[in-house]
Amino acid sequence: MTSTGAQRAFIGSFTTSGGRGIVQATVDPGTGALTPTDAVATVPNPSYLALGRGAGGPVLYCVSETAEGAVAAYDVSGAAPEPIGRPVPVRGADPTHLAVAGRHLVTANYSSGSVTALPLAADGAPGAPSGQLGNEGSGPDADRQEGPHAHQVVVPDASGRWVLSVDLGTDEVRVCELDAASGELRLHAALRLPPGTGPRHLAVHPRGTHVYVLGELRPVVTVCRWDGAGGELRAVGEYPLFPDGTDAHVQPSAPVVSLDGRRLWAAVRGTDTIVVLAVSEDGEGLEVLTSVPCGGSWPRDLVLHPSGGRLYAANERSGDVTWFDLDEDGVPRRAGSLDLPAPSSVLFV
Repeated sequence: MTSTGAQRAFIGSFTTSGGRGIVQATVDPGTGALTPTDAVATVPNPSYLALGRGAGGPVLYCVSETAEGAVAAYDVSGAAPEPIGRPVPVRGADPTHLAVAGRHLVTANYSSGSVTALPLAADGAPGAPSGQLGNEGSGPDADRQEGPHAHQVVVPDASGRWVLSVDLGTDEVRVCELDAASGELRLHAALRLPPGTGPRHLAVHPRGTHVYVLGELRPVVTVCRWDGAGGELRAVGEYPLFPDGTDAHVQPSAPVVSLDGRRLWAAVRGTDTIVVLAVSEDGEGLEVLTSVPCGGSWPRDLVLHPSGGRLYAANERSGDVTWFDLDEDGVPRRAGSLDLPAPSSVLFV
């Protein structure tokens, strides 16, 4: 790994499970080691983080994954995170994910199954919601799919026009159109996956031509073509993470694509592994190469360092963030870990 890339990390956590809120850490450029320096706990359960920019520099955003549901913003241009304004309710329950789309912040609200857009001020502070898009429906898993559960929102290209919402409860990836002026959201199209897939998260190929949707209830990756000109998402193949049929008691969580588009990694809770897949040159074919232990228990998040040379797993139940060097074949090799209670996401700045 080279010494280029981010030298700070922010780690979200579940405060209701003993987490410290958002932990800031330095990143050693040679070893990848994390060293905590600060923590802020101004909102409960800052479980997922996103990065934007305000007039003063980089701004860190977090969800507050609670029944009331809120987002908070922090100025991270200095030595320690500083709150920007007050937390803002998203009018949705249990937001699990958020993304910056132009001058708006978008959240996926798991329990209410909705997606919310909030305008961003010049300093990066989010305002009251400008748009919200609900959903209806269910899936065959009575325990997990009794209703819609928006789990992730992704902005697939630089236009900021489209937001992909991954709904675990209705087995859909919804293409939402965001009005840059008004901040309103409308449904443009919906891709339905096989019943019971329970899609959780997706990753975008670096060329922007394909997305890889990871099922939580069925351990499969659905490969989709993405057309940003027309906002069209089309499934072209499905690949099991366990070709031998092993799929009991596993919950895949986070897919990651390498910077060159040749590898896909998927964190799997239950087996507590990272599955390594080869991606074909055209982006449409996948092949499972191997799997390695995630270094702990229940890897909720898996993140590639911006340099492309290391992976970091947030192992929620064992209470650690473990990092891995990537060999020439893209196979992770454990390099170290940091003990932190209930980590849920990692973001580099």
